Amino acid sequence: MNAEVRVAITGSALVERTDAIRQQISEAFVGQSEVLDQLLIALLAGGHVLLEGVPGLGKTLLVRSLAMALECSFARVQFTPDLMPSDVSGHAFYDPKTESFKIRRGPVFTNLLLADEINRAPAKTQAALLEVMQEQQVTIESRSFALSPPFLTVATQNPIEQEGTYPLPEAQLDRFLVKILMNYPELADEVRMVTSVSHGRSASDFDLSRVRAVAKPEDIVAMQLGTALVSIDPVVLDYAVRITRSTREWPGLSMGAGPRGSLAIVRAARAQAVLDGRDFVTPDDVRAVAKPCLRHRVSLAPEMQIEGRRIDDVLEALLTKVEAPRR
Repeated sequence: MNAEVRVAITGSALVERTDAIRQQISEAFVGQSEVLDQLLIALLAGGHVLLEGVPGLGKTLLVRSLAMALECSFARVQFTPDLMPSDVSGHAFYDPKTESFKIRRGPVFTNLLLADEINRAPAKTQAALLEVMQEQQVTIESRSFALSPPFLTVATQNPIEQEGTYPLPEAQLDRFLVKILMNYPELADEVRMVTSVSHGRSASDFDLSRVRAVAKPEDIVAMQLGTALVSIDPVVLDYAVRITRSTREWPGLSMGAGPRGSLAIVRAARAQAVLDGRDFVTPDDVRAVAKPCLRHRVSLAPEMQIEGRRIDDVLEALLTKVEAPRR
């Protein structure tokens, strides 16, 4: 799609379209509203997602439901220790019929990519994906191929089984807009889920037939443009920057977030405002997205690790100390 024909979706139309997407995903993905909202924030802000949770929580279902609601192309890559960079990005091959080399495009040539267990693949393969995420293009045999917008990567990690994994370095983690923590569902939601799957069916998979497409890829690009136009007062922007800067000198953290953390908070706060039906950002929006935007950009101090503290606990304490602007 040419840049000159892109028109932003703003105001009530943007809010209504976002609510419609959320409603359709909820037809298949039961509960976990906070997880769903954070995924929509990343979509509206045009950022990528690192999704952490134990197996069986519906991470793949969530992404597949999103793809169906958006009428977007979807691809899934299972990251394994023997996965090569060319398995992700694509490669050139010789065609004996034409006696020439051709390009076979990899699974990254899609709108919505699920990178399952990204920390199972070695650093070289991880880097191939992260380069695509950053540059929005793929280089194969010295030729560059631009990806068709929108492009959203959802990379999953299992927080329990760490044997044989290759943890993402901090510089690569910084490429993700948010890190979403997916926990076990509430009792009522799990009962609804089990009832929905088991009633009159022998299969153990979820029924995605109820999810209708309510937006096309070009609509998502227009929604992202509209989200970027949500106004943010300089005082509120200053609040977001002060939160990020505080992580660099907070006693419970050994490494703070860089300027990309401030940018992530502002981008995500604009999307949070859209989810709440507003065309302006409040300090509450900044606070709501601070932990998802920062938890993968900071490191716990050794004494905090010894005490068994979590990064979110330290960030929560930090947020209570950084003074928010008064309304």
